[in-house]
Amino acid sequence: QVQLVESGGGLVQPGGSLRLSCAASGSIFSAYDMAWYRQAPGKQRELVAAITTGGIINYVDSVQGRFAISRDNAKNTVYLQMNRVLPEDTAVYYCYADRSSWSGRFEYWGQGTQVTVSS
Repeated sequence: QVQLVESGGGLVQPGGSLRLSCAASGSIFSAYDMAWYRQAPGKQRELVAAITTGGIINYVDSVQGRFAISRDNAKNTVYLQMNRVLPEDTAVYYCYADRSSWSGRFEYWGQGTQVTVSS
């Protein structure tokens, strides 16, 4: 079982920066692939960025070059650095943990943190 708690959301002006954090507890953090998803009002939840246990990183095209995902296994935390934010980045951002093993697939979600980009 993994508990995920996001923090760092809030109101930011267009062009500004914000850093989201997701603290994990309850299991071996380093064994999980981690990701950030977001969901804007009236839209489906979408993958924003992902980082594997081996450090392989992927981004959705719309945030490539502006956002950076990273993880600190010693602190059981994954981060999303958001730079040059746009109004369309407004959404609830969710932390996600995923691990597959011989015993099955284990997926966990955080409760979400609101990011609002507005002047």
